[in-house]
Amino acid sequence: MKRALSSVFMAGSLILAGALPGLAHAEDAPKPDAKAGEQLFVNGDPARGVLACVTCHGEGGNSTIPMNPNLAAMPHEYIAKQLRDFAPQGDKPAVRTGAEGAPSIMTAIAAALTPEDIQNVALYLSHQKMDWDKAATATNEDTTERGQTIWRAGIADRKVPACAACHSANGAGLPAEFPRLAGQHPEYLLEQLKLFRSGDRVNAIMFDIADRMNDKDLAAVADYAAGLR
Repeated sequence: MKRALSSVFMAGSLILAGALPGLAHAEDAPKPDAKAGEQLFVNGDPARGVLACVTCHGEGGNSTIPMNPNLAAMPHEYIAKQLRDFAPQGDKPAVRTGAEGAPSIMTAIAAALTPEDIQNVALYLSHQKMDWDKAATATNEDTTERGQTIWRAGIADRKVPACAACHSANGAGLPAEFPRLAGQHPEYLLEQLKLFRSGDRVNAIMFDIADRMNDKDLAAVADYAAGLR
């Protein structure tokens, strides 16, 4: 059932993607303001119930909390999409949820953001520098070989493609399409892989990949990805 739903979602995503360029270049769309994004990231907006992003994601988006992702230098388009996915759309639930469809901690925060807020914060974060001295790294030597194999070559007998095909050999990702995973917290990466596999985080491509991997595979590649530079 989930495979069928993921196929429908992919088709819908392709249709939506074709419509986005026209929307993005609408003449009345305000230009993103990195300064305004910085103010919201650092101070939040208590009057609207928007918490300061820095509390969880660290200075300049360099998180030191294992379950909270590093956002510094992530592509503007990627951050904006994730924030939109966290927010409910009218009477429809958020696209991105926690385990078993429970609201994410980001749901309430994203719901309070305006489209301009999202663009501003995303632009601010895209301009920040990743602090590689404080970034996460691989910690489990016992799984390094397995993680490296999956990252570079995938798992042929289960038709799992190499992670590097989309996220690049060094984990830098592909701007606007696939996020940087290098230096990301392995705990956060593992949680997201499990959410992809369960279908709670809707992503047709990643569901099909993670669904063919066992817990040891996921843990190994999450740890390996964190150590990439």
